[in-house]
Amino acid sequence: MALSVGDKAPAFTTKDTNGNTVSLSTYTGKIVVLYFYPKDDTPGCTKEACSFRDSYAEYQGKDITVFGVSMDDEASHQQFTTKFSLPFPLLADVGGSITKAYDVDGGGYAKRVTYVIDAEGKISHVYTSVKTDTHAKDILEALGI
Repeated sequence: MALSVGDKAPAFTTKDTNGNTVSLSTYTGKIVVLYFYPKDDTPGCTKEACSFRDSYAEYQGKDITVFGVSMDDEASHQQFTTKFSLPFPLLADVGGSITKAYDVDGGGYAKRVTYVIDAEGKISHVYTSVKTDTHAKDILEALGI
């Protein structure tokens, strides 16, 4: 069962595409879009990532941070990011600890679920059914942006 609106978002610290350490606590005061996806460079995951890429300018300047999360490693994320010119970081969850904490473990991969975390660190939106090619715009619309 996915986490629910109003739940405190589970804390995490991991590495991003470029090997930088990322902790959710660093983003207190900002909105975080944390989208989980099964695998780098697969058709649905590519559509979803490109949806965020194509709408990224609309997220900037609004204190909204976008992170894609999968159980792929940093090298896979680097290739995926380069191939599709992704302007936002992907988080490496190789051990699956974030995937498990957010209750999206599909048995060796992350299920396609997105959480929007508000400035206080609580979940404000949960997307368990995602239309990959319009997902980024759907979130902006739900946020009234």
